[in-house]
Amino acid sequence: MQVSVETTGALERRMEVQVPAERVEKAIDERLKSLSRTVRLKGFRPGKVPVNVVRQQFGQQVRQEVVGDVVQSTFAEAVSQQNLNPATGPRIEPISTEKGGDLKYRAIFEIFPQIELKGLDTIEVSRPAAEVTTADVDAMIENLRQQRPTFAAVERESKDTDRVTIDFNGTIDGKPFEGGAGENVPVVLGAGRMLADFEAGLKGVKAGEEKVIDMTFPQNYGGADLAGKPVQFAIKIHSVEEQQLPELDDEFCKTYGVEEGGIERLRQEVEDNMRRELADAVRGRVKKQVLDALLAANPVDLPKSLVDNQVRELQLDAGRRMGAKDVSQLPPAEGFTEAARRRVALSLLINEAIKQGDIKVDQAKVMERFEELVQQFPEPDKALQTYRSNPQIRRQMEAGVLEDQVIDWVLERAKVTDQPSTFKELMNFGA
Repeated sequence: MQVSVETTGALERRMEVQVPAERVEKAIDERLKSLSRTVRLKGFRPGKVPVNVVRQQFGQQVRQEVVGDVVQSTFAEAVSQQNLNPATGPRIEPISTEKGGDLKYRAIFEIFPQIELKGLDTIEVSRPAAEVTTADVDAMIENLRQQRPTFAAVERESKDTDRVTIDFNGTIDGKPFEGGAGENVPVVLGAGRMLADFEAGLKGVKAGEEKVIDMTFPQNYGGADLAGKPVQFAIKIHSVEEQQLPELDDEFCKTYGVEEGGIERLRQEVEDNMRRELADAVRGRVKKQVLDALLAANPVDLPKSLVDNQVRELQLDAGRRMGAKDVSQLPPAEGFTEAARRRVALSLLINEAIKQGDIKVDQAKVMERFEELVQQFPEPDKALQTYRSNPQIRRQMEAGVLEDQVIDWVLERAKVTDQPSTFKELMNFGA
């Protein structure tokens, strides 16, 4: 087999392969003999069809199949012989496939870039250092109370946290518009679920009153036909109700799944969850810094085919979230190019780190991930068995653990500085 390779780009290669005719013809003869033992033709007993008859009936079809198989096998042999590492499958261009002559074809493909990780000892990472305080837990418990309010009617004027039930009719230039009317609509003041000017107009009202709110839709309002337009809402107030938060007792704890241990048990579970969330947040910030630093220190040529494939995956994923019914409804590819390039580059760098560090998946950590995952189910043991027996889920879990091990491997070589912080700064919630 003769092989020649031409470099046509930073990563693109054009390889020509010439396979001796004897190899092709031998493979065809073997395929025809094998077929003669299984094919059924009228007038011949099974397994007794002469090879020359099989050749006459199926010769052209067998030749096409064998040529395809030989191209596939010899391509693999050729890239191995030339020490090439294709990034994706080749584009095959036949040169000569005539019977009796050598098989010649051209394969055009991209190879993976050669990568040598650099700058690991110059990477600087600022790791947030924070704790979950008693005050943070108090704030979270108060938040849980606010998720279980009850309301009681009052005769006074409305204020923040009150629930005001209203009818409203909106008009623009004296004409009603779609979505501009409602009956018996509850509005909790300060919750931010209605436009700010609309909520502001409901402060200081009493049950039984009627009033008009004049306002202007924001310029960035979701409905383009309403954005920036002045509107008038005629309001009728049915009731004003005061918010009452539940007592911190056993009944309250049961609403959050704590059947025994009361408020102390609830506080402990809340604190444990907050600590896990905090650890995840710190890990996420550190991971982003590490990956950004790896990219900055190791610019790498990217196979266009891999980037294109990643763009397509991102398009399809976005299309699924949008409810697209066919490819014509997918968002434009241009919007995903940079994200795709980042993903491909990081994938190459992470794979190189795995090789350089001889990193193997820590199965104990994989098991920990599975156990964390199934705690949300009523029958964790059954869920664990189901998830662990699913090859796709297991591969995803192992990939996540392996990536975290790479981050840890980089951090061992980087300069890490702890930066004092708080739960509230990191989670945008707390004391």
